[in-house]
Amino acid sequence: MPTLNLNTNVPVDAVVAADILKDATKALAKIIGKPESYVMISLNGGVPIAFAGSEEPAAYGEVISIGGLGPSVNGKLSSALAEILETKLSVDSSRFYIKFYDSERSFFGFNGSTF
Repeated sequence: MPTLNLNTNVPVDAVVAADILKDATKALAKIIGKPESYVMISLNGGVPIAFAGSEEPAAYGEVISIGGLGPSVNGKLSSALAEILETKLSVDSSRFYIKFYDSERSFFGFNGSTF
């Protein structure tokens, strides 16, 4: 159940959003080692964000997963997601923070229960 919540101050149209969702889903699944059918991505564009006192393109993301995260994986994910943001939205990798959460099964609900 890897989940990526991504916020950016760049307005995102439907075509670009679809590309980002597809690319981020593939990257998350491949790097964490879980099926794409488990991955959820939330993308919020046009969110007011200032980074270093500037409103230039910037983004903030959070990755939550039950297992699969760690220093090596987190570095690969950070790089892959920064590349997607730079390519699709012109967000420089120096203007993107990402937080990783490795969670316990009992802290996630799905299908009327917990994992």
